[in-house]
Amino acid sequence: MSRLKLIDTNPQTAPRESKPTAERLIAGDPSFKTWPQDASCDDSVRTGVWEATPGETHSIKGTTFEFCHIISGIIELTEKGGETVTYRAGDSFVMKPGFVGIWRTIETVRKIYVTIN
Repeated sequence: MSRLKLIDTNPQTAPRESKPTAERLIAGDPSFKTWPQDASCDDSVRTGVWEATPGETHSIKGTTFEFCHIISGIIELTEKGGETVTYRAGDSFVMKPGFVGIWRTIETVRKIYVTIN
C-alpha cells in the first residue's frame, strides 16, 4: 500500500453538501460542498477539498488544527479582536486550535484542507 495520496482538486465524485447552522450564519445564504479524500485510521487527521459560496459565518475551531490552501476564490478571515486578513488563490494558512472569528467568502472559494483533532 502506498503512503502517498494525491489530493484531487477537481473531484468528479458527488460532494457532501451542507449549509451553516443557524448559530453560525451571520449573513448571506452560503452553501458548502466537501469532498473528503483521506483520513487516518482513527479519523484524527482528515484531508480533502471544500468549497463555499459567498456569505459570512462564525468560524470556531475548538480543538481542531486546520491547514488550508486556497485553490480559487477570495475570503476574509477576522480573528476575534484581530485584524481582517484576505486570502486568495495560491495562499495557504493555518487556523490553530482555539481560533474564533468570522469567515467571509467574497468569491466562491475552493480549498484543500488538512485537519488534525
